[in-house]
Amino acid sequence: MRVPLSWLCDFAPFDLDPRELGLVLDDLGMVVEGIEHVGAGLDGVVVARILDIESIPGLDRVRLTRVDPGDGAALEVACGAWNIEVGDVVPLATVGTTLPNGMTIGRRKLKSVVSNGMLCSSVELGLGDDSAGILQLPADSTPGTPLAEALGIRSDVVYDLAIEGNRPDANSVAGVARDAAARLGLPFALPEPVVARKGEPAGAWASIEVDSPDLCPRFTATVITGVEIGDSPPWVQRRLVLAGMRPINNVVDASNYVMLELGQPTHPYDLTLLEGAGLRVRRARPGERLTTLDGVERRLGEGDDCLICDATDRPVGIAGIMGGASSEIGPETSTVLLEAAYFSPMAIARTSKRLNLRTEASARFERGCDPEGIDLAVERFCEVVGTGQVAPGTLDERRGLAPPEPISLRTARLNALLGTDLTDEAVRGYLVPLGFEAAPVEPGLHRVRPPTFRPDATVEVDLVEEVARHHGYSKIPRTVPHSPYVGRLTPYQRDRRLLRSILVGAGVNEAQTPSLVGPGDHERAGLRGARPIVAANPMIQEESVLRTSLLPGLLRSVSFNVARRSPDVAFFEIGSVFSRPAPDREVKGRDALLPDERERVAVALAGEGGDAVAAKHLLDSLVEGLRLADVALEEGVSEGLHPRRAARVTASGAEVGLVGEVDPGVTAAWGIQGRLGWLDLDMSALLSAPRRPLEQRPISRFPSSDIDLAFVVPEDVAAATVQRALQDGGGDLLVGLDLFDVYRGDRVPQGTRSLAYRLRFCALDHTLTDAEVAEARARCIDAVATITGARLRG
Repeated sequence: MRVPLSWLCDFAPFDLDPRELGLVLDDLGMVVEGIEHVGAGLDGVVVARILDIESIPGLDRVRLTRVDPGDGAALEVACGAWNIEVGDVVPLATVGTTLPNGMTIGRRKLKSVVSNGMLCSSVELGLGDDSAGILQLPADSTPGTPLAEALGIRSDVVYDLAIEGNRPDANSVAGVARDAAARLGLPFALPEPVVARKGEPAGAWASIEVDSPDLCPRFTATVITGVEIGDSPPWVQRRLVLAGMRPINNVVDASNYVMLELGQPTHPYDLTLLEGAGLRVRRARPGERLTTLDGVERRLGEGDDCLICDATDRPVGIAGIMGGASSEIGPETSTVLLEAAYFSPMAIARTSKRLNLRTEASARFERGCDPEGIDLAVERFCEVVGTGQVAPGTLDERRGLAPPEPISLRTARLNALLGTDLTDEAVRGYLVPLGFEAAPVEPGLHRVRPPTFRPDATVEVDLVEEVARHHGYSKIPRTVPHSPYVGRLTPYQRDRRLLRSILVGAGVNEAQTPSLVGPGDHERAGLRGARPIVAANPMIQEESVLRTSLLPGLLRSVSFNVARRSPDVAFFEIGSVFSRPAPDREVKGRDALLPDERERVAVALAGEGGDAVAAKHLLDSLVEGLRLADVALEEGVSEGLHPRRAARVTASGAEVGLVGEVDPGVTAAWGIQGRLGWLDLDMSALLSAPRRPLEQRPISRFPSSDIDLAFVVPEDVAAATVQRALQDGGGDLLVGLDLFDVYRGDRVPQGTRSLAYRLRFCALDHTLTDAEVAEARARCIDAVATITGARLRG
């Protein structure tokens, strides 16, 4: 929003340096995006009247004009703009003039003609943003008059402000001035127009009717007769140009002027073009169409579109956004019906967005205007328009408008939020100049009623923000918040990182596979009992089912690498799996059948050394690194895994996962040859399992002794049982135990298998003798035979 300093000074005596005022506006939250000095650099620019226009041979886009610069001699000037006609009065930059943009005007030869100067747009003169054509001056301007004198131009400063959507009060010059005056402690006053009303009352000229008060809680109409359409006074035109608007005529300019000054949009109609001499406000009907002032036919009737209609119910405007072409103010207008209303902000916002039609009026209505500021806006319009006679009385319909609710403001709460120590008097001192009514209830408590032009202030924290803005954020000392809670990883997060580090240290690469898999991927992975949840709107069919296991994704990754001649891979993934909730967890309504989501870690070991033994070794590494207590393997069959080379993993009696090999039929289905080791653990159960205390173990400086023992073990005896028996027999001297071979075949009886272990013995205080090693060996053999019934293989 462009705001001239001279306009601000109509409301408060701002006599400080313009840059300092810009800093004040910036600090109040009205961000100053630019400060422009205008009115300088116009020496040498004079008023000129166009006498003739003709084409230039060989040039299609430039014409030759002959203008009267005021000295009686016609001057030839080439011009590329096409919005000029013979008789127009325009600004002429004479030869030698340096314009505000730094351009110096000289004589130029174009084909067979010489251009002696330049006809200027408002942008080139630094008087506005309209670069579409030459600036049109009042028709009664005298040629030869300096442009600054003709327009009454004084040197001025224009602030380009970025007003946020939560500051409807700042969408006007008066609102900006009020905010700045309150900060600087300057007196602020709104205009007090004096308008004489004569003749027949407004009700004798027109009528109004509001059928949709929810869309339009207040609607007023004022009649002005005897209007003469012409140019606005130079001071009005100048302010509009500086604010970025193009002057049109005195009636339309007065409406735009009041909107910019007070933030209240109005709309003037030609009363003689309104059938039935009245206005009606109603919801649009489905399929209704209206041609707006921009010449576009628009389809209405969806949602809460609000229409302004004439007394015969014919639409003549889209409420709060844009009027219709049928009742537009024109040169023949003599009687004006001025609409000034308050519309529902959300209704205007929805219609504006749906029609992709955003105007200065809609921008203000959708943020919230002042329903009680309509009367001042109407009086100000009648004063600025400067023509005609205002009929006594205003047609006014209002329904459903309630005064703003009072808000309780606690000084202690305010100081706690801001980190200040403001007193009760200081708090009220910041709010009252902004238009708030603030009365003390008791020490530390205020009853504050927001003004009607502040619909954004509805709760206590809104008032805190206002106090903060005017106290100054820069005055609030910076403090580091103190909290008993210091940011840190949770125990679960620390253990998950440790688990990831152990796996990476073991040479396993982390993979990330999609949580959505294909419809047949579970069956292909051997998970035939899975009842996966199907996505309602998948991006692609190949990823339309929530995985119930990490197995399909890792099988796909291994298969991808095998197909590209990289068979020796080791992947792990930490991710969520999803299953249907248990019946006792099902709920009704919107949250019905929410899936159970659990985090698991899975490892796939392919290629050379990728088997159940390697998976068990990796499990041992995790058990050791996480210090898990009483971890055991129990026989069990699981879908997708080898029926004889897989086991359930338990910790302190609770199941935490699976270890073994993937079923050969499954690996074949994925194009994977050889064995595939598999480890699948429930992260929550694993990391919540009991832990061994952290112990410091001394390291022996004496040599160790290794022996190998192979046992013929019944198939129904788990290898873990044999391992525990060896640990019991070896005692403190057994420092290493490794299962390095499993054999089934002709050399062992049917229903048994051979398990070969490597045992390492070592003492802390001496080198073990052969006799000591032999004794320990014998204890281990006896323990296995006693506990499992196995025998030593010869």
